[in-house]
Amino acid sequence: MQRTPHHRSRSRRNGLAAALGVGALTVSLLGGGDVASARTDPEPPSTTLSLPSPPGGQNVKVLVFHASATAESPTVDAGIAAIETIGRTGPDAGRFTTEATDDAAVFTDATRLGKYNAVVFLTGGGDVLDPEQEAGLESHLEAGGGFVGIHDAARTEPYSDWFTGLIGARPAGAPSTVQRAVVEVGDRRHPATASLPLQWKRPDAWFNWAVNPSGSVHTVARVKESSYKPAAGANGWDHPVSWCRDYDGGRSFYTGMGGTVDSFAETDFRDHLRGALAWTTRLSRADCKATINANYTAERVTRPNQPGQNDQIGEPHGLVTAPDGRVLYIGRGGADSSKPVVTDWNNPDIGKGLGEIHVYDPKTRKVTLAGALTVFGNKGGGDELIKVEEGLLGIELDPGFMTNGWVYLHYTPHAQINRDTHMAERRVSRFTLDLAADKLDLASEKVLLKWPVQIHSCCHAGGGMAWDSKENLYIATGDNNSSGFSGGYSGNNPQPNFKGVSFADARRTAGNTNNLNGKILRIHPEDDGTYTLPAGNLFTGREQDEGGGKTRGEIYVMGVRNPARIFVDKSTDILYAGWVGPDAGAPSTTWGPAKYDTFSAITTSGNHGWPYCMGNKQPYRDRNLPDPGKPLGWYNCDAPKNESPNNDGLVNLPPVTSNTIWYSPQGGGVDYPRDANGIPSYKTEEQKILMPWLKGGGQATMNGPVYRYDAASTSKDKWPSYWDGKWFVGDFYDGDQPRHAVLTDPKTVGKGGIPVHAESLKKIIPVGTDGIRNLMDWKFAPDGSLYVLDYGRGFFTSDTKSALWHVTYKGGEPTPSADKLARKAAR
Repeated sequence: MQRTPHHRSRSRRNGLAAALGVGALTVSLLGGGDVASARTDPEPPSTTLSLPSPPGGQNVKVLVFHASATAESPTVDAGIAAIETIGRTGPDAGRFTTEATDDAAVFTDATRLGKYNAVVFLTGGGDVLDPEQEAGLESHLEAGGGFVGIHDAARTEPYSDWFTGLIGARPAGAPSTVQRAVVEVGDRRHPATASLPLQWKRPDAWFNWAVNPSGSVHTVARVKESSYKPAAGANGWDHPVSWCRDYDGGRSFYTGMGGTVDSFAETDFRDHLRGALAWTTRLSRADCKATINANYTAERVTRPNQPGQNDQIGEPHGLVTAPDGRVLYIGRGGADSSKPVVTDWNNPDIGKGLGEIHVYDPKTRKVTLAGALTVFGNKGGGDELIKVEEGLLGIELDPGFMTNGWVYLHYTPHAQINRDTHMAERRVSRFTLDLAADKLDLASEKVLLKWPVQIHSCCHAGGGMAWDSKENLYIATGDNNSSGFSGGYSGNNPQPNFKGVSFADARRTAGNTNNLNGKILRIHPEDDGTYTLPAGNLFTGREQDEGGGKTRGEIYVMGVRNPARIFVDKSTDILYAGWVGPDAGAPSTTWGPAKYDTFSAITTSGNHGWPYCMGNKQPYRDRNLPDPGKPLGWYNCDAPKNESPNNDGLVNLPPVTSNTIWYSPQGGGVDYPRDANGIPSYKTEEQKILMPWLKGGGQATMNGPVYRYDAASTSKDKWPSYWDGKWFVGDFYDGDQPRHAVLTDPKTVGKGGIPVHAESLKKIIPVGTDGIRNLMDWKFAPDGSLYVLDYGRGFFTSDTKSALWHVTYKGGEPTPSADKLARKAAR
């Protein structure tokens, strides 16, 4: 290695110290934004340095530049030694030689600079390049060179907009004291992070950023602020610590780690640098564009309906994509807002509506109204004893759809309602679609499954459906009971009823082993329109417990409230579901937790708690006759009992399984200290927020898909491989509620483990008045692009904002291009 002497006292350009004064200079070097904005040096002159493109070659060389405007950092020697070791070790195809200097003249020497594949800045703060030297560094990037900045490099060249862009962000001030913290490694593909732990625990001095770079750079790792005490000006849950981007013709990687000498002795940190250097030197390709907002385009593909018609879209309620790219989406049954609804139970047309099925063809960009079912689902708004959320609730396509045209619909037929008892029939039926004309044959209906639901009280009908890899069909059914008679807590009041049927006791439904409501069912449809029961459901239906006849074999998951959206990842057969909680806005030391909306990654059949427990097994208080207003004991989440007078199933229930994500107006992943019996305190002042990246208020979960990248696809719209395996979780509303991609730990998924990483999608799937404000459903198409349904702005109807959107990726392939790799044999 060639290494020039350290010039510890080299002068800084433009009389910087004289212009600012010693105190101002110190603030500047610590990253203070106000001083830096007070003065702007001229931008580098037009670059005239002639460098080979790309610089360097198969004989890969890395320049480590370590100048400083103040005393040299104590990390320099350790950093140089680490980079030298990285270059000398590992597979031959990934090796390189290292040269180090603090002489900035290298950036005006085309012969020297042109031989380096990448430049590493192991610099201290301040001005270390004059304009011509900075222009030389710019030439290096323009020619296709690479750059790696480590820790204090973010405080270098504080007055250069170009260098700020190269780094990606500037510190808000001095870093924290050296503390051990958790680094969440969200990018499982980039060579700098692919081998690192999901949650990487390590000590460092942690910067805060004056402007959060997320969305303008590709973040590969974040530091978890709750795991240490950050300095003033903390960034919050989204605190990037390492990122990369394609910049000005080249590649830039920055890490805020490496602020201690000991960092460079860590095996994992060296692996982090090794991957960063592999990409910036062109020894490997990587995608550093996947989370940059500007690389995505969200386009509304349906037009507003013509007056008095639902020619484009009904009241949006679900979508599914076909193998050939067509999108089928349904309208629940709300009317055109200009038409009156019938709410009088004496009228035979009470709640009569049309559940519409539309088909969007991306090849022609045209919409066809495929058909409509007459449903009970058009009863308008109002309180829970007036409005209704029944109707056309779910859609799925048969695995052989492109051959047989079979479409499965989950709905409430109007013809089967009983106006006297206020009962209805929910069913899942199979229909046949004419694949050439996009028309549904309503006469082809085969009813697979049907069960009774009460329709005296709203809400929470569920509706989602999904297939696993074994062609088992999952059907999400809502609890369909009011929690308004229990103060918005457990929904376990046995007293209110209509003609003998309780409508406020979820123990009759979701908590009942002999009732199909408030469940996720799993059946295996047969070609003749019947179904069989796969092994592994929660019950067989033939249990002899407590006298027998008290279970239903279709039940895969019990104890869910309103699972409107479910998804099965066929790569793993993990079921992903989200359900809406009750209405209590705050926790109660008497009754239990506030309303929790819930997402759960489900790996096996089980009981997910409602109405006994929510979140991570946080119990509610029991209540019963003769005085439902009197609190009884807390439910035992490990051995819950259904002692409701409305229960016709088992008393002794399966133990409750913790869920993956839960949130309320207080925040995401709310938890409390527990007493000797495991009962949480439910005191807001004692709460701990385990998932600070989300919260509720008005809230309604809309579970999304898990993305699976298809490398063989030639689609130009497909989302990149970065998203592979990430679970998309969202909410109907677009405020602080979730619209995120999360990463789960395979070791804890399905066992109550919370996500190990989350990142916002709110700029990629845009929120706001002119964006996708009321997210109703979202699915990836076979080409890897995303379709999203926006409900609109008026409940129980469609309006001008009701729309199908298409979100595509336009960032292009990973870089560098395959023909620009330094070594063709590099892995």
